[in-house]
Amino acid sequence: MSTAMTKLVMRTEMAEALASKYGLDVGSLMEVLSKTIMPNKTATSTQVMALVVAAKQYDLNPLMGEIMAFPTKDGGIRPMVGLDGWAAIMNRHPMYDGMETEEIYDKDGHFIGVTCRIYRKDRNHPTVVTEYHIECKRDTEPWRKWPIRMTRGKAVIQCCRLAFGLSGIYEPDEELPQYRRIQLA
Repeated sequence: MSTAMTKLVMRTEMAEALASKYGLDVGSLMEVLSKTIMPNKTATSTQVMALVVAAKQYDLNPLMGEIMAFPTKDGGIRPMVGLDGWAAIMNRHPMYDGMETEEIYDKDGHFIGVTCRIYRKDRNHPTVVTEYHIECKRDTEPWRKWPIRMTRGKAVIQCCRLAFGLSGIYEPDEELPQYRRIQLA
């Protein structure tokens, strides 16, 4: 079997598995995803399949917004995972053994960041990440309304990434180098 044919078979099997998981046929799944996963609602079949591959890899539900796709300039996608998706990955991991977050304030009582600790059953020490509000904040309504909650989410996401060695998925605010994208041949 040619390499191209092998890739096509693998992608078809992934789409069938994902569709079956949600009680859909492949055509319906692909149609729904092509109309919902991209901000402009015009995903190509290749972009949809790239999202299916990432969703299957991390067992995330694109229909519930656990994983989304953002188009790249060259026609690929960037798989973006929101906090609910990162939490799903973390909570399903067999070595996950709990998490703590701690808000950090300066000497004058102003909020400056959040430290997250994720514990694994197979490690003696937690993975610890501190995210600073000044580095994370965006000029958006959620960041203005809930600066502590939003910074906590960033700390959890980055700690989860390190604790479980997750790659190839990103959180929506990340700026990515052009070479880190998914594009299927």
